[in-house]
Amino acid sequence: MTEIEVRQIGADGWASMREIRLAALQDAPLAFASTYEREAAFTEADWRRRTATGGNFLAYVPGLGPEPAGIACGFAAGPDTTELVAMWVRPHARGYGVGEALIEAVAGWARAERLGRVHLWVSETNDPARRLYERCGFTATGERQPLPSHPELTELAMARPSGSG
Repeated sequence: MTEIEVRQIGADGWASMREIRLAALQDAPLAFASTYEREAAFTEADWRRRTATGGNFLAYVPGLGPEPAGIACGFAAGPDTTELVAMWVRPHARGYGVGEALIEAVAGWARAERLGRVHLWVSETNDPARRLYERCGFTATGERQPLPSHPELTELAMARPSGSG
């Protein structure tokens, strides 16, 4: 198994967060509620504000380069729920366990925040992401909604306890 280093970042990590988030939005525009155009216009203050709260994580894989291999963020979305957002792994880093490591980092953050449930939305056409989430213990909740950035697509909700995987 490849060694994966997952780091929680705060406001000082805004530039790394910006770079990988914009790469994610360019690589998979139909996978996110936001768009590249919207987030490329964010200022440094916007990025610092976004990274100053919640559980923001970057993953690194030795041997795959110095830039982050993946990103995942969690935020409190209710009295017992963490919302997992911005989940993405660079194409060259897929298959190394980066996604699983990031999900477990967000789940660990949720446990530390005493949030018992991790919830997410995934495009119904994103089969690789759905399979990843299922491997990590997520099950469909039955919730559905239009993808905010592309309302012609549908998102499905999935959830799992923060303490299991």
